[in-house]
Amino acid sequence: MADVTTTTPTTQRVEIGTGALAADDVVRVARDGAGVVLAEEALAEIARTRAVIEALAEDEAPHYGVSTGFGALATKRIPPERRADLQRSLIRSHAAGSGPEVEREVVRALMLLRLSTLATGRTGVRVGTAQAYAAMLDAGITPVVHEYGSLGCSGDLAPLSHVALALMGEGDVRDASGRRQPAAEALAAAGIDPVVLAEKEGLALVNGTDGMLGMLVLALADLRALLVTADVAAALSVESLLGTDAVFAADLQSLRPHPGQAAAAANLRAVLAGSGVMASHRGPECTRVQDAYSLRCAPQVHGAARDTLAHAAAVADRELAAAIDNPVVTPDLRVESNGNFHGAPVAYVLDFLAIAVADVASMSERRTDRFLDPARSNGLPPFLADDPGVDSGHMIAQYTAAGIVSELKRLAVPASVDSIPSSAMQEDHVSMGWHAARKLRRAIDGLARVLAIELLTAARGLDLRAPLQPSAATGAVRDAIRAAGVPAPGPDRFLAPEIEATVEAVTSGAILRAAQGALPGHDLS
Repeated sequence: MADVTTTTPTTQRVEIGTGALAADDVVRVARDGAGVVLAEEALAEIARTRAVIEALAEDEAPHYGVSTGFGALATKRIPPERRADLQRSLIRSHAAGSGPEVEREVVRALMLLRLSTLATGRTGVRVGTAQAYAAMLDAGITPVVHEYGSLGCSGDLAPLSHVALALMGEGDVRDASGRRQPAAEALAAAGIDPVVLAEKEGLALVNGTDGMLGMLVLALADLRALLVTADVAAALSVESLLGTDAVFAADLQSLRPHPGQAAAAANLRAVLAGSGVMASHRGPECTRVQDAYSLRCAPQVHGAARDTLAHAAAVADRELAAAIDNPVVTPDLRVESNGNFHGAPVAYVLDFLAIAVADVASMSERRTDRFLDPARSNGLPPFLADDPGVDSGHMIAQYTAAGIVSELKRLAVPASVDSIPSSAMQEDHVSMGWHAARKLRRAIDGLARVLAIELLTAARGLDLRAPLQPSAATGAVRDAIRAAGVPAPGPDRFLAPEIEATVEAVTSGAILRAAQGALPGHDLS
């Protein structure tokens, strides 16, 4: 959701040890610009396992990544005097990305996750190489990485290679201010010597699922906030459309004991509590028995998305505890080939989340649409227009939401089922996890926009219910939208800036802060 173009380092560094990295630390480094430092335990373990690789370098027997070529060229033995060339050539040839630059926060997440694996000692790099990598990240130097190049197997090869290329003093980077410059200049300015890679190090720097995992961790942080925002938006819609909150009762929800559903329903009950609008039609004169699915079933859909998020978070936590390379130096100092670089576990949940995002957005758009049809809006003017006919109100805002939802449905098509063999059929099944992550980022942006349009529309509907009074939470959200620069209902205005202002209120957390501030007895989560 966030697209960070500059980094302002924070004073508190994240210490990278030999254990699992915390998801919150990934967000701090990637998005908030926190610095990093390698723990002493990590430096000791890196030194211990590097000795194993250096011993293998003198061995006459072939060892993948140390004295052989790569991929389908693994049967080619490389003589000792050419092994530095081997590592340098690997990085240069694999830094083959194309297309637009990847967001800075994604590259920083990728770098942190690769550094975390280096810190485990399982890769066999030298201490100095790991320290230089950490120094580059700590200084806010972000290599230019491109959109295309990873198949999500044998690691996110091209993206990680562009980072390794910068560590060698080649290619382009952006400094902490966001200025693009040659890597050699940025390293020199930061007092970092370019690294001349030794045996195994080139492979160790590129053989991981760090790009797709970094994007997953960032997506989880964004979606946790957006799913709560979806509950708040649904509550505003239920209230403004004169729906019923009886269906959100805890005893009814407990009949289907999904934890996400229970959490969503609890949020809806809390946000709607004390609403004068809801109270206005609770009496026996109200003949409405049940609402349309987009109102009545919000906890079920939002809850299913929450439970999907929980599953994806569990996968991410396992990956954050992983050390991915091939070959690896095991704790008992064996050097073994493996397939842990395959991105399937991450790719699957990235695709799963894209499905949930599309469905939550689809339900939101249906609620927006109900506001605009006088046959379904329970007394609101057509399209919420000030003077229907002369004014079109929010007619085209719904078009915008519908167009985004249509795009989200296309983005929900899984990437992970589309394997294209590579490397002369040596790598004959790949995960496409990088592409699953890229489309999920786009989908999250779309969800934020669809929810913003619902909130914008529901807030207008709430104003049109005056003099009926909203709940404390919905009133606070409506006021936050007004404070963001969206005036009260009136004749047609230039609508695009109002949509963007509401999107900013969603993505900045202003909407959730407003709702939470009115609910001291309930934690929106």
